[in-house]
Amino acid sequence: MKDLVLIGGGHSHAIVLKMFGIKPLPSVRLTLISDVLYAPYSGMLPGHVAGFYDYDECHIDLRSLAEFAGCQILVDRAIAIDFNKNLVICQTRPPINFDVLSVDIGSTPATISVPGAAEYAIPAKPVPEFLASWNQLISATQNYREKPVRIAIVGGGAGGVELALNMQSRLAKKERFGNGFNGWILREDGRVNQEELEIHLFHSGAQLMPAHNKRVRRRLKEILISRGIQLHLMEKVSAVEKQEMMQITSDAQCPMPNAQCPMPDARCPMPDARCPMPIYQIYCESGLKIECDRIFWVTQASAARWIGESGLATDSNGFMQVNDCLQSVSHPNVFGAGDIAAMVNYPLPKAGVFAVRQGKPLFENLQQCLLAKPLKPFAPQEKYLGLIGTGNKRAIASRGSWMWESSLLWYWKDWIDRQFMQKFS
Repeated sequence: MKDLVLIGGGHSHAIVLKMFGIKPLPSVRLTLISDVLYAPYSGMLPGHVAGFYDYDECHIDLRSLAEFAGCQILVDRAIAIDFNKNLVICQTRPPINFDVLSVDIGSTPATISVPGAAEYAIPAKPVPEFLASWNQLISATQNYREKPVRIAIVGGGAGGVELALNMQSRLAKKERFGNGFNGWILREDGRVNQEELEIHLFHSGAQLMPAHNKRVRRRLKEILISRGIQLHLMEKVSAVEKQEMMQITSDAQCPMPNAQCPMPDARCPMPDARCPMPIYQIYCESGLKIECDRIFWVTQASAARWIGESGLATDSNGFMQVNDCLQSVSHPNVFGAGDIAAMVNYPLPKAGVFAVRQGKPLFENLQQCLLAKPLKPFAPQEKYLGLIGTGNKRAIASRGSWMWESSLLWYWKDWIDRQFMQKFS
């Protein structure tokens, strides 16, 4: 009996589990180590933020998938690998033996270099923590009408731009409040009353979305400005600080209901006093200072430290180096895919489309390795089609120097995403 251990429930591993269920290997014991039972699908997350998809529609049920594959699932987080004894060290469980190992744990935004960011900013990944904070913000705005909501997003890549547009779309919906309150509804020109909702987007470069062509960058900048999202280009965030108090008005509803608030009554018992809900200050190197209620961090991806600390070969950013067969260049019995893996011969952006494409070749090479057969090289596509949702059930397609904007693109993307998720139902 050989032990194949999968660390992480990313897109590639979801496909691997599905294919092992269809084509199992005798005398191979499968184990999945994942800190979540429901893995988010990145393609539908912006739509989920905007309220277009519910939780179940954009999450893969790893428990059911593991059962289909005959795989044991351990809800835990891997924190190290002991290659002397071939053990995966977990946060809470005893070590797990392996003969062959595969890693698909994604990435996280880099926040360490900015003072205060790790403590007070909300990173876009891990996704479960991000969604918990987002849902808390939605709940707070539903219960508190007096104070305008001010959101800061740090990072002007495709992720930050798409997040800004979809967050605004969700917060500006009329049904949030009922009782005729419509102060945040998007007007015909697409703008939101700035006295009710502020969204600030910070980017250290002169151009948004540097990985995309000029037409795409120009069009999305136009959309952001037309909707009243405040752009801060060439602004490098240098610090994030927390302020302990904010002024509230008389007879206002508490923005931190139930367990989040140290005063858990439905209505604030301290009118015309100080509320303990914190607010934050963002400082930029230029001297710019912005006050906000939430800070979302969507900067360049970084890798988990334990990958390199365990002895696996990594690139300069700490991502696990793999060859054309998705095999570690330093440890032949270890494979990697998705954001955590850096293909030596094919430098790839961190995008879910590549993780999906790597699923089948990863499965095939894991089986070849377990059977002691030659591995099969895999060449990813040179260019990929990026579909960027604009928060209003429209999308912009970006590929090379080509661009197209249409509501048809959003519905096409919706169809593709639903077809992908249907594979795991």
